[in-house]
Amino acid sequence: MERNTELERVAEIFVGDWTVTITNQWWLDDPTTVSSGTASCEWLGDSFITLQAEFDGTPTWKFVFGRNDARDQFVVLYHDERGVLRVFELALDDGSWTMLRTDPDFHQRLLGRVDGDRMIGSADASEDQGATWRKDFDLIFTRAR
Repeated sequence: MERNTELERVAEIFVGDWTVTITNQWWLDDPTTVSSGTASCEWLGDSFITLQAEFDGTPTWKFVFGRNDARDQFVVLYHDERGVLRVFELALDDGSWTMLRTDPDFHQRLLGRVDGDRMIGSADASEDQGATWRKDFDLIFTRAR
């Protein structure tokens, strides 16, 4: 079996080892707090890509990128240390990416753009089906290799 050619586009952006910095975390008492960690992203077989991020040595985020060919759509499964499970749609657009979740409890979006060996992004949430958004946090992925 050969790799999914459309998923190769996702791999070009995400696959590798990264340092991760998170700032402006709305849930913290001190929004100037900087959280640092690492992330590793790699192929899982020929049809999936996994990304795992750790902060303070604890696995925190796990993503699995895949594709629904019939819908011509990238799909991202998410899990974190709280036991939260979510599904996002992923769109790629000329050096930028958007992960969007539009579930009944609330909506989320992660926006990122590639800038050389970095991905600069932000995460937002909406509790009114996308009418208004609040910042969750800002993040920077810097390629470690």
